[in-house]
Amino acid sequence: MRTQTMFVAGAALLVMLTAAVAADAIKLDGINCLVATSKPAKAENSVDYKGAKVFFCCMNCPKAFAADTAKFAPKANHQLVATKQATQKACPFSGQPVTAGTEIKVANVEVGFCCEMCQGKAKAEKDQISLIFSDAAFEKGFKVGK
Repeated sequence: MRTQTMFVAGAALLVMLTAAVAADAIKLDGINCLVATSKPAKAENSVDYKGAKVFFCCMNCPKAFAADTAKFAPKANHQLVATKQATQKACPFSGQPVTAGTEIKVANVEVGFCCEMCQGKAKAEKDQISLIFSDAAFEKGFKVGK
């Protein structure tokens, strides 16, 4: 019984260390929780999302995220880009290549567009995160992974 307990404890420690090392590679400076948006995200409070990780301030917030992922998807997609787990591959509106000089900052993330018309649409939007990082826009303009 004691050997089994030690094995389980050792396995749990290994899982925790692996998660901590993986999360350490992701910089969370200036990254806030998706649910409690004024609180800083912590590496130990993460869940898998679109083949990457999203981060929360505590382990209660992932429950709210799981209950209504669609509601939090734009913030989660933005966090993937902000933490460099996803990169821009095209204009988030058209899916066309990004044109130099069309970039704007959206909550500390630089986003480029195919043309000045798409750039203007983004600039004029009050809720830029919901527009530019919606699931449809994220699918067209960003890629998770290297």
